[in-house]
Amino acid sequence: MARLRVEVVYAGLLCQGTFLVELEPGTTVRAAIEASGLLARFPEIDLASQKVGIHGKLTALDALLADGDRIEIYRPLVIDPKEARRRRVIGRR
Repeated sequence: MARLRVEVVYAGLLCQGTFLVELEPGTTVRAAIEASGLLARFPEIDLASQKVGIHGKLTALDALLADGDRIEIYRPLVIDPKEARRRRVIGRR
């Protein structure tokens, strides 16, 4: 059976990482993240609390992968987007 090729990405505050991994069919999102080495490079990632997605759509850690999937780990927002926009508008006045 052909192996799956997936991409695991994360954008931290100061740097970002993109990792390509080859996996066996039937691999889960969690297993792919662990196999990528991303958790060692970014110790601030907490899969118990952070959300993950495939191609921009939220998914569960136990979801099965397909060839070509792009797994994204989302970090918590630092500021509410509405508040950030309000501050930018005030700053322009």
